[in-house]
Amino acid sequence: MSEPAPLPPAFARRLPVGADIVPGRGVHFRVWAPIRKTVEVVVEGGPTVPLAAEPGGYFSGLVEGIGAGARYKFRLDGGDYLFPDLASRFQPAGPHGPSQVVDPTTFRWTDHAWGGVPETGQVLYEMHIGTFTPAGTWAAAAARLPDLVDLGITALEVMPAAEFPGRFGWGYDGVQLFAPTRLYGAPDDMRAFVDRAHALGLGVILDVVYNHFGPDGNYVGAFAPQFHSKTHKTEWGEPINFDGPGSGPVREFFVANAGYWVDEFHVDGLRLDAVHAIVDDSPEPIVTAVARRVREAAKGRLTYVMAENEAQDSNLVRPVDEGGSGLNAVWNDDLHHAARVALTGKNEGYFSDYLGAPQEFVSAAKWGFLYQGQQYRWHHRRRGKPAFDIPRHRFVTFIENHDQIANSGRGHRVHQLASPAKCRAVTAYLLLGPGTPMLFQGQEYASTKPFLYFADHAPDLAKLVHEGRKKELARFRSQSAPDVLAVLVGDPADPATFGRCKLDPAERAARGEWLALHKDLIALRKSDPAFRPGLVVDGAVLDATAFVLRYFVPDEHDRLLVVNLGRDLRLEPAPEPLLAPPESGLVWTPIWSSENPKYGGLGTAPLDTDQNWEVPGEAAVLLAPAPR
Repeated sequence: MSEPAPLPPAFARRLPVGADIVPGRGVHFRVWAPIRKTVEVVVEGGPTVPLAAEPGGYFSGLVEGIGAGARYKFRLDGGDYLFPDLASRFQPAGPHGPSQVVDPTTFRWTDHAWGGVPETGQVLYEMHIGTFTPAGTWAAAAARLPDLVDLGITALEVMPAAEFPGRFGWGYDGVQLFAPTRLYGAPDDMRAFVDRAHALGLGVILDVVYNHFGPDGNYVGAFAPQFHSKTHKTEWGEPINFDGPGSGPVREFFVANAGYWVDEFHVDGLRLDAVHAIVDDSPEPIVTAVARRVREAAKGRLTYVMAENEAQDSNLVRPVDEGGSGLNAVWNDDLHHAARVALTGKNEGYFSDYLGAPQEFVSAAKWGFLYQGQQYRWHHRRRGKPAFDIPRHRFVTFIENHDQIANSGRGHRVHQLASPAKCRAVTAYLLLGPGTPMLFQGQEYASTKPFLYFADHAPDLAKLVHEGRKKELARFRSQSAPDVLAVLVGDPADPATFGRCKLDPAERAARGEWLALHKDLIALRKSDPAFRPGLVVDGAVLDATAFVLRYFVPDEHDRLLVVNLGRDLRLEPAPEPLLAPPESGLVWTPIWSSENPKYGGLGTAPLDTDQNWEVPGEAAVLLAPAPR
């Protein structure tokens, strides 16, 4: 057994834990294992070296003569079982296999002029690398990025890429949070993807899970049970310990992880999964610390950090000096739920507190969240906090995302659950609204591929996951019968379930009407002054199924977006001030319509007529004033 060598005086670790290369000498290992008396690093085909104990439960040491590519595990307290590194940078054989030393400095970046992702002006695109292309790799996804540039997307939101078990999965059960999963390629393949995206003008925001570890391949308890809170509970069991005894190194681990993705992979920000499941009573919440570290690691580049938060805590996106966490954006589930009810007519399950009514669309455009402290029957408690002061672009809006498609039972897309005309109209509201819009992969051409829940686990765990999935979807009354669930809920561990979800590139070319709809709307959003962030938007209900939004444009003519999700509507009379032209002698004239034949529509007649207003059914029409 070898002894650790002394470190060069000038050496500084990149990360507080893990394997860092010491140029010309070897690799320095550092691990937090406060319940252990001894820790040894066992290098495959190389030495076994005991690490020196440090204060606070850390062990560290330099192993000379090895470098990038070396594979290793840890032996704890002289035991027979060898453990992978919790802070491994790569797991070439999966989460149970050896960790591999990675040199993050050898990749040749070309994005030196890239300035990052501004908070405003974004059109987001959520993607899952494993299903975005048939090959399911970083390289294959990079080859398709020009399509998204042509569409008008500005930033990608990539579903979790940290190492997880099995041959496929969504990625939310990650266990080695510093290791890009081997399923999509090597770490440098991920770097090449980001570099290519930046060359094309696309930002990259990475989805990260800081609220729990996955159940399979999770060796946290062997090193430090202190990672789990003993004072808090969530519906998912023991949350991460961010505020109890021993939480300092835990916080350090996650904050370092946030900076790591920005520093070593040049991502432009993070999407924080389910922050409502992060329980933290610290003076500085971990979410705030993560956002600060992201900005620091970017070294002047603009970053974008957003959160999923079922509790709808508006403080997440308030500035730190106003008591907030300083995030750039938060997902707006309220809008999705209202739109889903309007499109499908079903308000069962967690849609039960929404009507799909015009007022909900108007209120979401004006105020972001619909629930800002009112009682919420589904949760049996109040939901949300006041958000009247939050700029509207800080709400990420969508009518599809990975969860919501999967929760539709068969994994159907919105266009498969509603009439094409209604879907086009709501798409117009989404892409011309004051929130920051987000599409889910394939939505832009109305992909017919489902997005189902898939996770490749060992048989016993896979059975539990399958049954749990059935219970999850049984919350929707229409699909709660056991015989229905047996048909709707495919086995998540079946490779065929995963395979069904892979996008078909040929569909994009074959569904040009939908593609044209999304492309034109995004171009309009970027070019028309009415959709600049920060402008005043007001709205009014016109009928049980129709509403109008008015965009007030200083020094320009205003715009009206009229949306009708019901039958043809004649307003006689029309005592709504928002419908009045800005000047006498002008009338509202259509400049864009979801019923344009190029999108599969039937055409649009004038709305503002001498017979008063005539609003087409199942349509969205954008109007500008013009001479009578």
